[in-house]
Amino acid sequence: MADPASPLLIDLTATSDDGGVRLDKFLAERIGTISRSRVKSLILEGRLSRDGAVTTDVSATVQPGAAYRLRLPPPDPATPQGEEIPLAILYEDDALLVLDKPAGLVVHPAPGNPDGTLVNALIAHCGDSLTGIGGERRPGIVHRLDKDTSGVMVVAKTELAHTRLSAAFASRDLDREYKAICWGVPNPARGAIEGDIGRDPRDRKRMAVVTRNGKPALTNYRIVRNYGTAASLVALRLGTGRTHQIRVHMAYIGHPLLGDSVYLRRRPSVAKTLPPQALGLALDFPRQALHAEMLGFFHPITGVKLSFSAPPPADFRELEAALDTCV
Repeated sequence: MADPASPLLIDLTATSDDGGVRLDKFLAERIGTISRSRVKSLILEGRLSRDGAVTTDVSATVQPGAAYRLRLPPPDPATPQGEEIPLAILYEDDALLVLDKPAGLVVHPAPGNPDGTLVNALIAHCGDSLTGIGGERRPGIVHRLDKDTSGVMVVAKTELAHTRLSAAFASRDLDREYKAICWGVPNPARGAIEGDIGRDPRDRKRMAVVTRNGKPALTNYRIVRNYGTAASLVALRLGTGRTHQIRVHMAYIGHPLLGDSVYLRRRPSVAKTLPPQALGLALDFPRQALHAEMLGFFHPITGVKLSFSAPPPADFRELEAALDTCV
């Protein structure tokens, strides 16, 4: 257990049941908040002692009765600075946080967006409850939504939660559903879009379905509602890949999302079937009409199944209402 006088010291005494267990595995499981890879790095840095003597052998086996002390370095301050930005928190505990991200909020600081991001907001909101990811006091972004995509996201607050949630996303051991409004009416009404995704060879700033050097991607869709022949509300689930592929795949099959400035290159011919008010909203919609509506996953620490949903924001609902006049 951690020494009360120094939260950066963890003292553990091995029991008879621990005998023969590999050292890094023993420490990671007994501590419970640090990933095994992080424990291994700390051992190699000389931060572990056994009965008062430093040991750097990560593969050593545990001896019953041995007293181990692990010295944790204080987390480095996060490079981004915390900023007081309102967040719609759906759930929070010591390990993770689930939120409804608004459209227009960038997830990570980048050269074009050095501040005012979700990471800046989370650093301010979480404060000292961020125990450190990779030795830095920052939130663990498990998955990303594009700046102008709204919806449910999960963020890790500890390294162990980040490692396990990342593994769950990589293995697709979770539920995700998106809502989108696309131009036209996909045929068939329910289907799967397959196509490796990589950098567009003609425009490196965008992604495309490619024949070489792409990553496998599968998007399943079903039509929820038709707005005449002009547009459709679709529900989407990812078989493989990441959220951004929805935009790429829908454009690939000839049904780009309304408002998608990257993958919608010209005014669709079906737009002429819309009444004036709906036409104006559809053509001027300021972002891709994509919302991450539902996210379900197993809690990385407790194993309990969690599920969260958030309705589309006001601009999306206003667009739906205008398009309903076509029905």
